[in-house]
Amino acid sequence: LSLYWATGRDDMEAKGRELLASDPEVIVTQELMVYAMRELKPKTPVVFGFSGDPVDGKLVESYSRPGGNMTGMTYLALDLVGKRIELLKELVPQTRRLAILARPQHPGDPKERQASEAVVGKLGIELSYFPYTSPSTLPAREFGELDKVFRAIADARCDALMVFPDSAMFEISDRIARFAVERKIPSVSGWSPFARNGLLVTYGPNVRELYRSLARYVDRILRGSKPADRPVQLPTKFELVINMKTAKALGLTVPSTLLSRADEVIE
Repeated sequence: LSLYWATGRDDMEAKGRELLASDPEVIVTQELMVYAMRELKPKTPVVFGFSGDPVDGKLVESYSRPGGNMTGMTYLALDLVGKRIELLKELVPQTRRLAILARPQHPGDPKERQASEAVVGKLGIELSYFPYTSPSTLPAREFGELDKVFRAIADARCDALMVFPDSAMFEISDRIARFAVERKIPSVSGWSPFARNGLLVTYGPNVRELYRSLARYVDRILRGSKPADRPVQLPTKFELVINMKTAKALGLTVPSTLLSRADEVIE
């Protein structure tokens, strides 16, 4: 097992070439590094974990028949977007204006935004979209752009915040959480680590189970299965996580009915 880590877009191709030079039997990769693999067109099978839509991202031809040398898991579960908004409404019934913080570079962004717009009207909530264009390196060292977005959210008097999850947003999730607590804005996202970094609540795929699924892909490929014949899978196990520290900082009382449904409560 060999591990390779790219610090940003600038060195992804170089790391990809270094990886290929090691002559692996299978490549397992995440998020932006998937694009580097796509551009390098390796003959080696590639198993990906990807938070966007792999068809829109031109990684595969279709979910059922990937058609090339790549397959894996997408963490994008659009039917959960509405449930996250409903959770915020359950926690804070007086919510009237929801801010969405998202990266327009992310392939899942347009569909998640559409799914959000389809739900808010039914709940009597207005939606405001705030795009954040992340820098070319991670972790980000310059936060000027992010601070501008925070000021815009505050100026718009949004009373709730939803963060579309991806790896770049996770890198700044602690800063997002601090902003939300300082402005007394309840926040929600899709992966449990966001809640562990301070957001109020998350509901979405069990990330550890997704990684186990990637391991099963690798096992099947090593046994002779071709990526082109292995359908891209969607998440099947989901978890609700509530950060009670954040709830107390916001002065919120979490309903007992919601606590009883939580898979994890952070005290």
